[in-house]
Amino acid sequence: MWSWDARSALAKTAIVIAVVVVAALAAGAFRSDIVEGGTIEVIAVIDGDTIEVATGRRVRLVQIDAPEGGEGECWADEATTELRELLPPGTRVRLERDASLDDVDRFDRLLRYVFKGDTNVNLALVERGAASVWFFDGGRGRYAGDFLEAAREAKARRRGLWGRCPRTKLDRVRAVETDR
Repeated sequence: MWSWDARSALAKTAIVIAVVVVAALAAGAFRSDIVEGGTIEVIAVIDGDTIEVATGRRVRLVQIDAPEGGEGECWADEATTELRELLPPGTRVRLERDASLDDVDRFDRLLRYVFKGDTNVNLALVERGAASVWFFDGGRGRYAGDFLEAAREAKARRRGLWGRCPRTKLDRVRAVETDR
């Protein structure tokens, strides 16, 4: 039989282990689906600013916004095609988190910069006019200046959505809204 002291020590040890495990889970320590620094395979392009990776997680390309297909926005299908051309299934990408921005959005998608080799895919989409900038809640990440400059140039040169959807406004703190 266990003595009272042994049971008390065992109970205290179990509580400490439980607290450590809960804290680690809350911090994401056991989330094997979050890959930072290494590469991960793209499984699918969901829309013009969202991909699915090999872990089954969806990744929202942070600080940009592409027209929404389900809402019938101008250039939505073309934006999705642009991202599919950049990241066909099987492409290996590097995901980069920006600690100054949210980690996930309200749909539990990871918010990341996506790199294919040395190419910042988020920036490439803005340069092509397939997406605009969106500094959600005014948050400016590490590439905000580059994104804003690229959006201004794409709009001036009427690339992508800026040429096909001329009433679209460049507003860095709002989601892009194109003609319907």
